[in-house]
Amino acid sequence: MNLTRALFTASSYFSRGLKRTALGLALGACFVGAVQAASNAAGSIFGTAESGTVIIENTETGLTREIQVEDGRFNAPSLPIGTYNVTLMQDGEAVATREGVFVRVGSGSSVSFATGDDATELAAITVTGAGVAPIDVSTTDTRVVFTAEQLRKIPVGRSIVDVALLTPGVVEGDSRYPGTASFGGSAASENAFYINGYAVTNPLTNLGSTSLPFNAIAQYQAITGGYGAEFGRATGGVVNIVTKSGTNDFEAGALLIFEPESLRAEQENRYVPMNGGQYDGLLYQNLALREEDSMTYGLYASGPIVQDKAFFYVGMEVRNTDISGVGSMTAAPIGNAYTLDVEVPRWIVKLDWNITNNHLLDFTAISDVTKDTERYYEMCYLEGPQACTDPSNAFVRGNDVNGGYYYEDGGETYIAKYTGYLTNNLTLSAVYGTQKQEHIAIPYQYDPSVVYVIDDRQNVPATAGHGLYLNLPFPDAYDETEGYRFDVEYRLNDHNLRFGYDVMNLESRAGTQISGPGYAWIYEDSATLNPGDVIPATGGAIAPDPVQWVSRYIYANGGTFAVEQTALYLEDHWQVTPNWLVRLGIRNEGFQNFNADDVVYVEQDNQWAPRLGATWDVYGDSTFKVFAQLGRYHLAMPNNVARRGAAGSLYTQEYFAFESIDPNTGIPQGLTPIGDGPFSQNNEYGQAPNPITVAASDLESHYQDELVIGFEKVLTDELNFGARWVYRDLQSAIDDMCDGRGAYDWALDNGYSVADATAFKDALDGCRLFNPGSDNTFQLEDASGVVQTIPLSAEDLGYPELKRTYSGIDIFLEHPFDGTFYYKVDYTWSRSYGNAEGQLQSDIGQGDVSQTIDWDHPEIGEYGNGYLPNDRRHYIKAFGYWQLNPEWRLSGTAIAHSGRPENCLGYYNGPTAGLPDTPNYGPYYHYCNGEPSPRGSLGRLPWTYRLDVGAAYMPAAVEGLTLSVDVFNILDIQEVQNVQEIRELGSSGNTYQYAGMPISFSDPRQVRFTIRYDFD
Repeated sequence: MNLTRALFTASSYFSRGLKRTALGLALGACFVGAVQAASNAAGSIFGTAESGTVIIENTETGLTREIQVEDGRFNAPSLPIGTYNVTLMQDGEAVATREGVFVRVGSGSSVSFATGDDATELAAITVTGAGVAPIDVSTTDTRVVFTAEQLRKIPVGRSIVDVALLTPGVVEGDSRYPGTASFGGSAASENAFYINGYAVTNPLTNLGSTSLPFNAIAQYQAITGGYGAEFGRATGGVVNIVTKSGTNDFEAGALLIFEPESLRAEQENRYVPMNGGQYDGLLYQNLALREEDSMTYGLYASGPIVQDKAFFYVGMEVRNTDISGVGSMTAAPIGNAYTLDVEVPRWIVKLDWNITNNHLLDFTAISDVTKDTERYYEMCYLEGPQACTDPSNAFVRGNDVNGGYYYEDGGETYIAKYTGYLTNNLTLSAVYGTQKQEHIAIPYQYDPSVVYVIDDRQNVPATAGHGLYLNLPFPDAYDETEGYRFDVEYRLNDHNLRFGYDVMNLESRAGTQISGPGYAWIYEDSATLNPGDVIPATGGAIAPDPVQWVSRYIYANGGTFAVEQTALYLEDHWQVTPNWLVRLGIRNEGFQNFNADDVVYVEQDNQWAPRLGATWDVYGDSTFKVFAQLGRYHLAMPNNVARRGAAGSLYTQEYFAFESIDPNTGIPQGLTPIGDGPFSQNNEYGQAPNPITVAASDLESHYQDELVIGFEKVLTDELNFGARWVYRDLQSAIDDMCDGRGAYDWALDNGYSVADATAFKDALDGCRLFNPGSDNTFQLEDASGVVQTIPLSAEDLGYPELKRTYSGIDIFLEHPFDGTFYYKVDYTWSRSYGNAEGQLQSDIGQGDVSQTIDWDHPEIGEYGNGYLPNDRRHYIKAFGYWQLNPEWRLSGTAIAHSGRPENCLGYYNGPTAGLPDTPNYGPYYHYCNGEPSPRGSLGRLPWTYRLDVGAAYMPAAVEGLTLSVDVFNILDIQEVQNVQEIRELGSSGNTYQYAGMPISFSDPRQVRFTIRYDFD
């Protein structure tokens, strides 16, 4: 059955059901045993009891809630994460207490008290941990939650993505998108990241997110599918982090981490493949010379400001890394070696104020900045085109700096949240956040007062060039976000209703401009012109006497762009029976993308996303659940799309005769205009393209449908087992197309003149946003400049149907921590198939989000169906730890996965090859040696294996001290992660010299030492 049809059939059924119950449309997250829900930065406790009042008390802050038992059930939503004692009161007396109930982010903890005849036997019973459900039967999504304790005990990298890679269905992104991950077959730009309920995804590209001091993470949640209506704007996965907070106990600590170069294994070198070229077998890049030393130090403190009322947590971490290495042999000698000094200072302040037990307020401030000083040096190779004249100097770095940059990226994030338990059944939460990150790029020895000078004169001695850098990034580049949301939760009999509204505004300034004052001088002359002649391609400038001139060259491309996102959702967690819970809901999203003139160029309203889920608590005791989820998920375009497709470009030259040249600056003296002012050959005067022509007028957003079916089962007191199947189908994508042939033919068939048809073709040849493989309606200017509506069917455009499907089966076995052991093993079989990765193009490492080469013209898609770059057929992940005794702990993480599909890309040799209108993009087609080469036809890269081990010593003589060592990739197995998939050089079909050469390897063995001291 078509997934889309199933989705809306289900949506229709639940809509009719809700009308019968007079509840209207709803959407959400479901649970069994009690009607409950949890916000994305909190959790909940729910359960059953015969009658009475349930008192829920946070053991660390004293926060207390009293919940009446109604119809045999109780529910406490939106609880701060942490540990609670749950007490049942009857007739003013405590009849039973469950201690140590742990609340996880976005999850529900079930606590059940005896009912019926057994209730009379509960007097004064206190049981630690008993009665707490081992399985969360309140959710239908697939998630993994790591606590701060687990992150301290297992050997894992100290980054958000390193932790995500321990999640089933998540694979590492292409190395050309560093620090990213793919969730469930989606592109690495299709994920959403949250800290304390506020979205911190990169607003310019959607690649990555803001980070924070790793030690400040209280709980880390990764959701790989089936997430509820409160989450949106993602077709990959969701990473949801809740930070630590202060408690009634004062705590402080410090840590020091060393990752020495001396214990780092040599990295595999890159050699030129044996492809019959002049460099066969030569050393291409000596990665074994790469050195990296790293040290991290951190401090934290937390505690009460006012006992039981107000608390603080402050923390900071600074990571300093020194890196040196060598570039490739084909690079020019200048800059062939490099050093990087990277400093990453991060801090966090978290304040919590329990105004009363019913009104909570918290505030978070985070700073995340990376400072990178890069220096380039001369170095020669013993082999290759830069061979050393003196072999003893091979790979010896020169002392003189020949270039470099200072980069500073990042800024601060502020988040405020209010939670109000207004009545026993009504809860309100609200979040407001803002963030600004600056992007500074200062070239080495750059003097902004120097004007760049180019002298292209042939008939007179040229003046010396001035200036080191012609084009530079905008000096005031930044990313800024502001957003707010509120969620209302109301319990009505067997229904837990949630309503939410959120707004997220993203703004980015990015672009390139001429260095110095924003212009350059270009000297030119001519031996074929006479004084008084018109200089070609200058807009009418007249050649002076003598025939030499100078132009003031101005170039700037980019601007300030914005995306406004809104969402409204309604959900119902409907406890149909004591064992069945149904989650019904709808989400409506709207996206507006603005160009540099603050004009909307893409708008997508009323994007309805139904969600339908159910869980079955098979035995009614939370030891065996079966669940399913069907939903639709939308994704907005990031700001980077406007930078390329909707930004204005200023590209002008103003022409002058000159009398002399300043010998010190190269600046012309005695200027006389010889033209009519600034001239742009391509009419680029800084104006943005007509916003109604940038994209198809009926453009649909990027969206995906998803089906998840699974179960979780308590096998024994020490083992939990589960499995799930997930199917994802990308229904619509946004990309750019750069092919006007279909518009030209359509125009002639519909009575337009050849001139108009040519104008339409030229417009689309210049690239427009569209929905690949679908009908699209464009607004294009005809030959007279009048905008015409041009409806083009998928057949007119000639593109293949868009296809990206992901099917995966995840199986896990988990041993909960029993005081001695904890481990979890996951196996994933998956298949990611189609002709589009999504917003990125990992085959060639293209980083233009939603503007890949895949859909520039139809021929690129020929034979493009196959296994996609993020396909890993088999993936095994295991991690755990063993507490041998109070002083010693051992831990380990193991990963093994099959390799990435391998392609053979070359020049086009299909049915339209050689025709005058067929675009020739170079070696980016699924053709090799003149023959079709379907996607993935070269098989797969090797399997990757990695074993990380750790040991920790906590001496009894020094309470709070932990000495630990972690060895990553202890076996030093370095496998190829990706290769050069372009195989041909030139349309003649000659083999590309570097075809199949590795681009990156898995990381070599590295050792990390940690000294940590915690005291309270």
